[in-house]
Amino acid sequence: QVRLVESGGDLVQSGGSLRLSCAASGFIKDYYSAGWFRQAPGKEREEISCISLIDGSPYSADSVKDRFTISIDNAKNTVYLQMKSLKPEDTAVYYCAVSTSLSCGPMDIWGQGTQVTVSS
Repeated sequence: QVRLVESGGDLVQSGGSLRLSCAASGFIKDYYSAGWFRQAPGKEREEISCISLIDGSPYSADSVKDRFTISIDNAKNTVYLQMKSLKPEDTAVYYCAVSTSLSCGPMDIWGQGTQVTVSS
């Protein structure tokens, strides 16, 4: 069973940067994609970035693609989300997840989440 542990969430001022990490343990080779999602209070969870675990090709939602970058370090089994120019509306719990689908289809394993708070 794969276990995902997110870290890097923090309180940051508007315009600041953070890097989130998602460390995977277990047999990750059964999974084909990994993604970052977020859920703000009172809102539905949304997908923000996805990366192929096969070839590393990334995808990011239009709302963040100019500010957020997803990447992977295969040697460390860790997926990162580099966030810059943060805005108060980026405040949310950020989750990583992995999927046996190629493009972050239904996600199979979720981490516990890490809180990102952006102050104005």
